[in-house]
Amino acid sequence: MTGADTNLYLVGFMGTGKTSVGRAVAMRLGFQFLDSDHEIERQQGRTVTQIFAEQGEAAFRALEREFIESGHPSARQVVACGGGLVVPPGMAELLKTKGAVICLHASPETVFRRTQSSRHRPLLDVPDPLARIRELLAAREPAYRRAGTVLLTDGRTQSDIVAHVLRAYRAEAADFARAQAGKNT
Repeated sequence: MTGADTNLYLVGFMGTGKTSVGRAVAMRLGFQFLDSDHEIERQQGRTVTQIFAEQGEAAFRALEREFIESGHPSARQVVACGGGLVVPPGMAELLKTKGAVICLHASPETVFRRTQSSRHRPLLDVPDPLARIRELLAAREPAYRRAGTVLLTDGRTQSDIVAHVLRAYRAEAADFARAQAGKNT
């Protein structure tokens, strides 16, 4: 696989732009765009909210791991990962064996503003969603920082974020391709 074919995984908290930026980046690269949550919903025949309600978060995280291990093509994909995908032990490392990983980050206030009208955020179905965002972000931040290159999305246009993601992707994909070539020698 060449660096130009390397999958790109966008990780980070909900509301950081993984889906909208991911679609734009995929279009620019000529790659297919996948959203891990939507793919899991399609494969399971039910929504993430239903999976959380019926089986719990641990079962959903197992489905995420299965998707990353074998549920999608191994090249020319931009994958917007669910917000908690890199949190379980070993998931960030697993992602790095599959392609380039870039973490999109935003402040709790920005995340709240971007997600407040969504009805499909089971982790924010609480009396004080902003406090929950702060709590979850604080708990997940170490996992996000370990996952890959971190790009801030606060106060930036989508085109600016896309340009930064493309630059970071090219560097990460070249590093990934070199590492893969080193394993094969």
